[in-house]
Amino acid sequence: MKCRRCRDMGKTKKAVIFLPHHNLSLCRDCFILWYEKQIGRTIKKMRMFTRKDKIMVAVSGGKDSLALWFALERLGYATDGMYINLGIEERNYSRISYEKAKKLSERIKRPLHVVDIKDIFEGKGIPELNKLTRQPPCSICGLIKRYYTNKVALDKGYDCVATGHNLDDEVATLLLNTLSWDVDSLSRQAPVLPEKQGFARRVKPLVGMTEKENLLYCLLMEIDYAKEECPLSTGVSTIFYKQVFNKIEQKSPGTKLRFYFNFQKNIYPLLSPIKIPHLSPCSLCGQPTTTSDKICALCRFKEKVKNLTKN
Repeated sequence: MKCRRCRDMGKTKKAVIFLPHHNLSLCRDCFILWYEKQIGRTIKKMRMFTRKDKIMVAVSGGKDSLALWFALERLGYATDGMYINLGIEERNYSRISYEKAKKLSERIKRPLHVVDIKDIFEGKGIPELNKLTRQPPCSICGLIKRYYTNKVALDKGYDCVATGHNLDDEVATLLLNTLSWDVDSLSRQAPVLPEKQGFARRVKPLVGMTEKENLLYCLLMEIDYAKEECPLSTGVSTIFYKQVFNKIEQKSPGTKLRFYFNFQKNIYPLLSPIKIPHLSPCSLCGQPTTTSDKICALCRFKEKVKNLTKN
């Protein structure tokens, strides 16, 4: 199989990937160029940020977030990284993830901000918090990540937070939220969530890129990433929905792109006017909250952990 782009220019190079949803075969150099151009177009089309903005990339050490950070640097954006150590010792997950994030930080010579939740919860990581509170580990992880990515971005003066959510992540979540008619979640499932009182702007530059494309970019650019999936994610529903969508995509290439972007074009505008609850500063930490007692979810969780630890 030959590279289509090279062929159109009168050259003959062997393709390293075929993208059925784009009907496109590309060689190494053309894929890298295409991949970075796709991200650049998404950023500009959706007005995510400009080269004047100060961007914080939330990195996990995995292929998606590291591919994003590396690509944004190559595209000329001012980006720093932010890593949250979740204290997951099984299979050395957190240690390896941090090492990969740190390695890329050193390679591109950009700062990496680190938050260690064991420093916040008196030596407890996600597994210990899950055991103590009996709350699902993914729920705890999501709460902590949302809170501290926003807090660090605001405290450090960043214009926005960029996350590595890819097309597969987005369509799986969109299908889950649609099947349960979770209108509140659907009204917030956008590639750009503008800044508002107490919240930094959040963007997803990889919404048009698949896991496979992000993986190949890492391999071709020799980005060392954590290959192990989170050991606490077993049985997570979005994994099942990803598998379902992969089967649909095999039968009908382009379904993922159509499903996600047609939702953004035709349905999201109808949901976005839904009234946003009034935000007030948390009386304990100052971060925004919608609760009537003015105590945010993270501070409420901290209090729960404190009380359970005493008992």
